[in-house]
Amino acid sequence: MTAITGIVSGVPIRRVAIDWSRPIFVLLTVVLSVLVVLPLGWLGYYAVTDQSGSLSLANFRALVSDATLRRPFIVAITMALSVGVLSCAIATPLAWIVARTDMPGRTLVRGLVMASFVTPPFLGAIAWEILAAPNSGIINAVYRWLFDLDPYEYLVDIYTLSGLVFAIACYTFPYVFTLVTNALERVPTELEEASAILGGGLWTTLRKVTVPLVLPAMLAGSLIAVLQALTMFGSPAILALPANFHVITTKIWSLFQYPPKPGLAAAAALPLLLVTILLLWTQRRILGRRGYTTVGGKSGSARITVLGRWKWLALGFTFLVLSLTVLMPYAALVKTALTRTVAEPLTFESFTLHHIWFVFFEFSATQLALRNTFLLGFLTATIGTAIALVVAYLVTRGSSRGAPLLGYLATAPVAIPGIVLGVGLFLSYSSPILPLYGTLWILLIAFLTIEMPAGYQQLSSAFKSVHVELEEAGRILGATRMTTLRTITAPLLRSNVVAAWCFVFIGTIRELSATILLTTADTKLVSVIIYDLNESGDLGAISVLGIMLLMVSFAVVFLANRLPLLGGVRVAPVRG
Repeated sequence: MTAITGIVSGVPIRRVAIDWSRPIFVLLTVVLSVLVVLPLGWLGYYAVTDQSGSLSLANFRALVSDATLRRPFIVAITMALSVGVLSCAIATPLAWIVARTDMPGRTLVRGLVMASFVTPPFLGAIAWEILAAPNSGIINAVYRWLFDLDPYEYLVDIYTLSGLVFAIACYTFPYVFTLVTNALERVPTELEEASAILGGGLWTTLRKVTVPLVLPAMLAGSLIAVLQALTMFGSPAILALPANFHVITTKIWSLFQYPPKPGLAAAAALPLLLVTILLLWTQRRILGRRGYTTVGGKSGSARITVLGRWKWLALGFTFLVLSLTVLMPYAALVKTALTRTVAEPLTFESFTLHHIWFVFFEFSATQLALRNTFLLGFLTATIGTAIALVVAYLVTRGSSRGAPLLGYLATAPVAIPGIVLGVGLFLSYSSPILPLYGTLWILLIAFLTIEMPAGYQQLSSAFKSVHVELEEAGRILGATRMTTLRTITAPLLRSNVVAAWCFVFIGTIRELSATILLTTADTKLVSVIIYDLNESGDLGAISVLGIMLLMVSFAVVFLANRLPLLGGVRVAPVRG
């Protein structure tokens, strides 16, 4: 507590200002522990007990002995490693073209690549289902029409392991692109200039100088892509299940179908959690290695490599990548939303608003799903940003002795795959003690947990950019900690808070991995409705809902960036 003296009517008084940092620290520790520790505790309990509640390793023995449980792990690891390699192969040349060459339209390329961050991977998988399904896919229909082939001939089949790898890589390569682009822009140009002076050509310099310097970024980005692919549920559920094979996330989901096997699901989730933690630790070790961020020299962006005769090759590669990852999927969604069947060409005669009318005026689940989705998005973004703001302040300013513990709790969920968290929350809140399953509260808890690391990390970086001397000056002049935070720090962080809010909102409305285990008929969200409609084959309605999600996401980013009162917020949502 802080003593503040003053004089009222000539009589000295002594007021005591309460320092709220300690009780707030205790409250936030309890809240974050409930969000993070409770579901993991129940997960561990169910994994090591049998139906009678006795300790047992039968669930883990089943994982090892049952081939139907072993195979999804092997397929998932194979798929994830392939996604990492493909993402790196796509992103690294594109990052070099954007960061180091004179190719026109580089800013547009960055924008289109970032658009894939906003695109939910499960929606991208559905778009490629529209494009490359063996019978009804647009690409195969055009192929049969061009060469006058039989109705069952096809050029590509998305319902394969290689098709799944491709569809996921389309929405994980931006992670590699972002890290490699940033690394390339930090490479001192003197090193490349020295190579050129010594007679090294463009490809020699690239191979012997540039690539070794950005190799840590390539590896770190590839590990993020591997992690995203390994923990993803939506794309494998849409593309792998029709092909009659499972990955570990879809297998965990299947263990909750009738008859449910929660203990086995918990046991299967724990290895996935451990692999996720290992991948994150390895990725951070790579990024933290000495020499990753090269200091000194001129900025890499100061010298642009003139492509000359290679310009058309760079343009062709860039156009191909953007077409496969953004332009073609978006065009497929728009075309399917405006025609009655997938294979039907979009012409004046085939144009229809039937799917739009059906989704918004005839489909009974739409209104409830929209209300639930945007209500949860608003609540999660508001509550999550508020908690992240206070936690970031306590941690960065060291207001309490145990403040670092809050930082660990706030970032811990980044290591918990969505499907694993969903299992833990289901087991935690479906018991008679905490009967939250079937309500929006369990979804709010899930979203707060999932999105907490993103909000905290963004606001923590923002606090570190505000000099602590400004707050100390306010305290010296007699202001309390809360007054200083409200009048000095908060205005400086205004745009960062709005950016974090938008980031969390967009991540919430597109979440599927945990949601799929926690929703009921009364708590359906748009992402779950899209998944359900895909099982019934209503691709037109899916396209309408998917386009609406994309429009809302882009609108939030645009308004946050353009709203003058907010000082030009920079928002780039990345959660997949």
